[in-house]
Amino acid sequence: MDACGLPHTIDEVSLWVITCAGLVDAINPCAIAVLLILLGGLLVFKEQSKKRVLLSGFSFISALYLAYFLLGLGLISFFKLLGLATIFHRLIGGLAIIVGLLNLKDFFWYGGGGFVMEIPRSWRPTMQKVLLKVSSPVGAFLAGLLVTLFELPCTGGPYLFVLGFLSHSLSRIEIIPLLLYYNLIFVSPLILLTVLIYLGYASIEKAIDWKERNLRLLHLVAGLLMLGLGVWVFWS
Repeated sequence: MDACGLPHTIDEVSLWVITCAGLVDAINPCAIAVLLILLGGLLVFKEQSKKRVLLSGFSFISALYLAYFLLGLGLISFFKLLGLATIFHRLIGGLAIIVGLLNLKDFFWYGGGGFVMEIPRSWRPTMQKVLLKVSSPVGAFLAGLLVTLFELPCTGGPYLFVLGFLSHSLSRIEIIPLLLYYNLIFVSPLILLTVLIYLGYASIEKAIDWKERNLRLLHLVAGLLMLGLGVWVFWS
């Protein structure tokens, strides 16, 4: 195995592969940007009820988790139905390399080329409006489903890599627990920060400041991990 714990054969499915890709998704600036919008919405609820903050936060997170999980199952079924698992696996290795290089670009040259590997800033006001209108856990769940559409285009790289990796050699039944595990890693920062807000240990101001101070570092880590995963596909 290499430094990231990646197995040397594609048939040896390793939790380390799933964990590395899941961590890329978890620290993705796109996901963090969505999380900060969520925090802003939750702070509106805080004056009403701390319990509402907690329930709404977990409802939102549950929607993201469910949407990503169902999408993953659907894509894997599609790959297997059309016999694309092997071809797609190789293509997604190339995509992982591209995503990794673009994240590294944002570390060395943030905003270079006229874009960053994040949710477009022009989309964020719309998401802000959606979240600020949420007034119940049910509304937070529906908002989470909608926000997935905004978030997926810039967070989908690691997930697509994992789907291609898993669909190559495993059955749907074998894939399900690994997808559940991957998505748990993906939403873990949201769970942590929702709890911190509930306990009064976090604020939107501190979260924004932390994100801005560490933005380039997050791109660097995500870029190196994705580049390593992509290169490994072609070497395995």
